[in-house]
Amino acid sequence: MSRTLTTSMRDALVADTVRPIYLVRMVFDSSESPAELNLWSGVGDLSYGGETYLGVGDLLGISEIKESSDISATGINISLTGVKSSLVAVAKDHEYQGRPLTVRLGAFDPSGNLVADPVIIFSGFMDTMTISEAGEYSTISIAVENKLIAFEKTKVRRYTAEDQKIEHPTDKGFEFVTAIVEKEIIWGRPTGAAGGGGYDGSEDSGNRHHA
Repeated sequence: MSRTLTTSMRDALVADTVRPIYLVRMVFDSSESPAELNLWSGVGDLSYGGETYLGVGDLLGISEIKESSDISATGINISLTGVKSSLVAVAKDHEYQGRPLTVRLGAFDPSGNLVADPVIIFSGFMDTMTISEAGEYSTISIAVENKLIAFEKTKVRRYTAEDQKIEHPTDKGFEFVTAIVEKEIIWGRPTGAAGGGGYDGSEDSGNRHHA
């Protein structure tokens, strides 16, 4: 699919020497600190978008990112090999499933400066995480679902008070739904309690008196 690139980024990708990098941002949406984990495929700390990305070099692995002409949800796998126990602790202490993960492709200019702006090449949600611990260093593998997976999931909503209050907590419009399920409602004819009121043809005889 087509992507919007800045002029600097486009020039960097067609230059004689290309210096590409990957930036991976995981947001845990949690009160625990840190609430995100930012990594990049280089060495040292890298500042981008007001965030600091930790350089993990070639320890960061990203599976092939596939795109197709149809709307299909193709996921990816992110792996961190030989990482320190501190990163494992972050992965263990946070609720990660369903949290967003973004992969950006960036580049450096000949002076070693980050070119504006890295482009998003994958955006999805963390699904499953596997941690293999081996002493001081461990391996983390994360399966990430494409955002398009949302189109393949059935959203079940019901005409109940509880369901309505998910989005509108003070709405009482469905509180009496269950009470009227079996209730008989009569329209257009009198009930026994009302008594009379039906059509008996007297209107025609009345009209004849005025003829």
